[in-house]
Amino acid sequence: MRTVLIPTDFSKNAMHAIDYALKLYKCERTNFYFLHAFADEVYGPFKKRDASFEEQNATVKNNVEKKLDELVETVKQKQQNPKHAFESLSAFESLVDAVNDFANQVNVDLIIMGTQGKTASKNITFGSHTVQVFKYVQCPVLAIPENYEYEQPKKILFPTDYMLPYKRRELKLLNSLASEFKSEVHCLYLSDFEDLSRRQLDNKRFLSESLPDAYLYFESAPIKNKAEAILENIASNAIDLLVMVNARHSFFEDMLYRSTVDEIGLRPKIPFLVMQNLRR
Repeated sequence: MRTVLIPTDFSKNAMHAIDYALKLYKCERTNFYFLHAFADEVYGPFKKRDASFEEQNATVKNNVEKKLDELVETVKQKQQNPKHAFESLSAFESLVDAVNDFANQVNVDLIIMGTQGKTASKNITFGSHTVQVFKYVQCPVLAIPENYEYEQPKKILFPTDYMLPYKRRELKLLNSLASEFKSEVHCLYLSDFEDLSRRQLDNKRFLSESLPDAYLYFESAPIKNKAEAILENIASNAIDLLVMVNARHSFFEDMLYRSTVDEIGLRPKIPFLVMQNLRR
C-alpha cells in the first residue's frame, strides 16, 4: 500500500497535481491524503479584524474543512478507482511543519504538489512554498509544473556526482517507479574529471544495486553551468522526470540554497522529484 500526501491550497495548480498523482498510481493500491495548512490564514486576517483569535481560528478551520470535504467528493466522482482511498486533513500550522508532522506520523512515501500556489508569480517555476518543502521536509517531494500534461515517466534523469551515500528507502521509491513504467534511468555525472574516487565508485555501485528494475545508463558531461547541462540533457533525451537528492553539501543543495530560484536558472518543464538523504 502506497501512502501519498498532497498539500493543497485549492488552486487550479494544486488540482493539476492531484490529477497527476491519480494517473501515476492508477494501478497501485494507494492512500491519498489531501492536506491544507491554514495558520497563515488565521494570523493574516486576525491582525486586521476585531474578531478574537478563537473565533477567527474556528471560522477559518470550518471553511477549510468544508473545502476539503468538497475536494474529496470531487476527486471521488472523477476517479472511481477501487484501489484508491482518500482522506482530508486540516492543520493550524505552517505548511512545512504540517507536512513534516504528518509525513512522520503516518510514514508517508511521497509528497506530490504543484510548483506554484494561488499567488505565485508566472515568471518563476517554483513558488516559495514549493522551495520550502523541497528544502526542509524530510520526505521525497514530487513537484508538478503547472502546464505539464501527464506522460508516463519512461525516461528519468538523475544528475549525480556520486559523492553521496544514498539511502535505500529513497532509491527503493525510484526503483518502484522504474519497475512500474519500465523506465530508463540516465545517471548524469557532471564533472571535468573522468576518473572516479574509491568513494564515488562505491556509491555508483550501490546505486546500480539499488535500482535492479531500471534500465540504467551512465553518462557524463563537462561541469560548466550545472543547470544548463541538466536542461540540455532533458531536451536532448526527451526526459519525462528529473530526480535529484537533497542533502547537506550536496549538488542539489548547492543549486537550491541560493537566494531565489531565478538565480538558479533551473526551470524544468517536467515533474521534479527531490529525494531526501536526511534522517527520517
